[in-house]
Amino acid sequence: MSGRIIKILDTTLRDGEQTSGISFTEEEKLLIAKALLLDLNIDAVEVASARVSEGEFKAAKHICRWAEDHNMLDRIEMLGFVDYNKSADWILQTGCKTMNLLCKGSLNHLTNQLNKTPEDHIKDINKTVQYAHKAGIKVNIYLEDFSNGIAADTDYIFYLIDNIKGVNRIMLPDTLGILNPDSTFEYCSILVKKYPDLKFDFHAHNDYGLAEANLLACVNAGISRVHTTINGLGERAGNCSFASAVAVIHDHSEFKTMVVENKTKDISSLIESFSGIRVAQNTPVVGENVFTQTCGVHADGDKKGNLYFNKLLPERFGGQRNYALGKTSGKASIQKNLEKLGIELDEEAQKKVLQKVIEFGDKKEKVTLADLPYIIADVLGTPINTRVKLIDFSLVLKLNLKPSAMVKLEIDGVQIEANATGDGQYDAFMKAVSSIFTVRKETIPELVDYSVTIPPGGRTDALVETIITWKDKTSFKTRGVDCDQASAAIEATINMLNQWLQH
Repeated sequence: MSGRIIKILDTTLRDGEQTSGISFTEEEKLLIAKALLLDLNIDAVEVASARVSEGEFKAAKHICRWAEDHNMLDRIEMLGFVDYNKSADWILQTGCKTMNLLCKGSLNHLTNQLNKTPEDHIKDINKTVQYAHKAGIKVNIYLEDFSNGIAADTDYIFYLIDNIKGVNRIMLPDTLGILNPDSTFEYCSILVKKYPDLKFDFHAHNDYGLAEANLLACVNAGISRVHTTINGLGERAGNCSFASAVAVIHDHSEFKTMVVENKTKDISSLIESFSGIRVAQNTPVVGENVFTQTCGVHADGDKKGNLYFNKLLPERFGGQRNYALGKTSGKASIQKNLEKLGIELDEEAQKKVLQKVIEFGDKKEKVTLADLPYIIADVLGTPINTRVKLIDFSLVLKLNLKPSAMVKLEIDGVQIEANATGDGQYDAFMKAVSSIFTVRKETIPELVDYSVTIPPGGRTDALVETIITWKDKTSFKTRGVDCDQASAAIEATINMLNQWLQH
């Protein structure tokens, strides 16, 4: 089995959308499907459940039309049900040619939910499959609740596989997320060995936090295709995370996939934006902190020979390595960040900067790379080169009128004023600033993320901390602190302009 290619079906648009509170729009679904197929080169995408809603139908049809135009229709799949012709007709009308038929993979579900015998269920399944084939639709089958089903009665699983006719792939879902790596390997091995000519999928859920471990066990048992979702979206604790799944297969098995790893961070951010569900900072592979060394000892080891690197290099997944600044920082942490800024300090100056960073850390204040020049200026008594000064501004908010802003900046000693309207007060401010730099024939960095923090239990006059992520050639962050949210954002923006103009 050495070097075997493991295929991936991503079900973010079907099972992932079953996450509580998530509903992608038609346009979002198409953009996600394009990213999955074109950017990540995922083998197949499950995009819809049959007969759910008119919106689901329109989105599925739009995706299929695009996929057919790009010779990718064979990589689009949809969930269908044992309903003779209803699901098949719905899927056919979208233009899709592959149905993943949901069958009962446990006697418990069959008898207590459908109140049918195995013989009746087989008849219904085969009728549905035959109808789909006549309509030109290829069929895979999901054995729902497979993990409980094979644990309770292996013969029932054998009976289904032996008697269901004309299916392409057999999908083995751990529907309730009950398996562990040992049981996953055991059950998958049983079927792979008994049916060597059949193609099996494995569909993990993460209720015990074992989805990726179970995925590794299933491919080692001989499963040829696995199911994932971006950012691990899905019901309850979610599905197997795409990013972790790919990393585990590539680094912990002798197998490979055909996906493009360096687009992983981009697709994670896209889904984060569309779903409204933020990725935890310590999420493997795609979390903001996973390529950040906080401990000074680790930074020192990396400086002396990349001693704290592993195979999960950030460049593989479209990320970058950072060295956090805080109370656990050491001399090497400061040096690594100074290198990024292109600043050289003697040893005594570095000690002073480090002490100030630790003081901030003890107060639980965030210290970003963009803060470092200001800390240096403070502790060394050398003013930072402030090329941009905010001379004046006003923000106006009136009922039934768009918010407006007047901004006056001094740039390299020259004062320039601009007015603008926007969708909010800060948006109006940014448009005015942008127009000022347009006069200078310059385009300011793009705002890519914006977070506001208010201390727990804070009063109406509590300080607001605004951290903004910008993107020019690389991403960087700036911070502003004020009692007013808009003023905090404006302070962060002026800090950004000064840092940007220094490079």
